[in-house]
Amino acid sequence: MAPMSAPVGSDRPFLNRRLAAFGTTIFAEMSALAARTGSINLGQGFPDTDGPAEIAEAAVRAIRDGRGNQYPPGPGVPELREAIAAHQQRFYGLSYDPDTEVLVTAGATEAIAAALLALLEPGDEVIALEPFYDSYAACIAMAGAVRVPLTLRAPHFRPDLDALRDAVTPRTRLLLLNTPHNPTGTVLTREELAAIAELAVERDLLVVTDEVYEHLVFEGGHTPLASLPGMRERTVTISSAGKTFSFTGWKVGWITAPPALVSAVRSAKQFLTYVSSGPFQYAVAEALALPDTYYDDFRADLAAKRDLLTEGLTAAGFQVFRPQGTYFITTDISPLGEKDGLAFCRALPERCGVVAIPNQVFYDDREAGATQVRWAFCKKTGVLREAVDRLRAL
Repeated sequence: MAPMSAPVGSDRPFLNRRLAAFGTTIFAEMSALAARTGSINLGQGFPDTDGPAEIAEAAVRAIRDGRGNQYPPGPGVPELREAIAAHQQRFYGLSYDPDTEVLVTAGATEAIAAALLALLEPGDEVIALEPFYDSYAACIAMAGAVRVPLTLRAPHFRPDLDALRDAVTPRTRLLLLNTPHNPTGTVLTREELAAIAELAVERDLLVVTDEVYEHLVFEGGHTPLASLPGMRERTVTISSAGKTFSFTGWKVGWITAPPALVSAVRSAKQFLTYVSSGPFQYAVAEALALPDTYYDDFRADLAAKRDLLTEGLTAAGFQVFRPQGTYFITTDISPLGEKDGLAFCRALPERCGVVAIPNQVFYDDREAGATQVRWAFCKKTGVLREAVDRLRAL
């Protein structure tokens, strides 16, 4: 028998060391657990109903008409870029040139990746609100940069602006903000944003803002950071169609920014997906032009579902932190005698047939989120009621 040769590459791990700490995402693990146990999945943030029928039909029409079936233009189809610019003007009074200041991406996730890969050098520091969406940490790592968390602490989850100022060093390159904030549901106030803007201008920092939940603010409204003095020229604003129109599988996102920043982000984006979602881009262009009644009804529907799940979780014994925005609710499991959110979530499907996400995976400071659990309420009302009934078993 021939001697066994050593495995290829055995002198070092296959996975790039910058990504070695991340492994499989918690969303994949929990969604697989939901499927395996037949549980109600309140973990991953995707709706269980499709968006407006007329927008789905617009995608079908684009496919039948041969629009977008081949590679679309690198920056995105003109109709969508024009619709994005019109959206920013309509809702926020922000003027962007659709030809030089708008870039279409494969969802907000690619927009985040392309922005961070384009704008960061190894060793740069990035201040991000903690808990943070898991792709933030991975993309910062892939860029070779250093994440510096600014922890939002229960029960109010407000940013400590003094701590933010103290966190800025000569190596700080970029602030990475998310408002409305996933997973806490915090919506940064105009006063908080003004203080952040003042600091960014003073220290000449770039800012990337993830605003995918911009139309899901239940109290008050959403203020884009780019609308504040001195911020338009240094801010990359990210949003997407998935959350607003309930077509998360289409993966249509975008950035708006000054030409030099758009050009930088595009340089990275073109080597990630190059282009994507051709026919869906035409459909999203029509979606962005929907009347105000669509946006109002969408928000009202989600607000009612938030209240339904909030009441059910409270009745089940959780401490509930009522969100101001997004479609997530953060709870604390301590009143149930539990101390480990990850263990709690892994056991929950067998205990009562519901899946949730442990917030600790979104923290560098694991203790700060050890007892927090996130629930998604972007589901049918009947599904939420069934989940509430099952949670009573706790």
